[in-house]
Amino acid sequence: MPADGYCALYCAIRSVVLANTLAALFSAALALSVALGRLPLAALFFYIAISLFTYVLYYLDKSAARRGSWRIQERTLHLCALLGGWPGALLARQHLRHKTRKQPFRSIFWVTVLTNLGLLIWLHTAEGTALLHRLPI
Repeated sequence: MPADGYCALYCAIRSVVLANTLAALFSAALALSVALGRLPLAALFFYIAISLFTYVLYYLDKSAARRGSWRIQERTLHLCALLGGWPGALLARQHLRHKTRKQPFRSIFWVTVLTNLGLLIWLHTAEGTALLHRLPI
């Protein structure tokens, strides 16, 4: 295999491993937060559901791109990531090799991830915890 082919394969494998590791670490931290009573169990189920939904959206968009048919709007994909579906989006981007090269999309994706994580961290503060306790969940 030529050196360029090896590098491309190595980089692709490294990206998938990194995505899987990041999603697994986030899931473990979220589960721990629920187990310690810092977040309600509904938060864990919400992240799982929105991540699965987002993964499916990426799959449908990738399929539509291959067929040359109607595509899912990028803002819809970003909104789902922002709402908590970023672990599913991250996994889909790497497993499906979809939306991994387009620079504006990549940058906005990481902004949605950081914004969602910032909100999740804020929910662990006194103000965030007070808000969670007022919610009917």
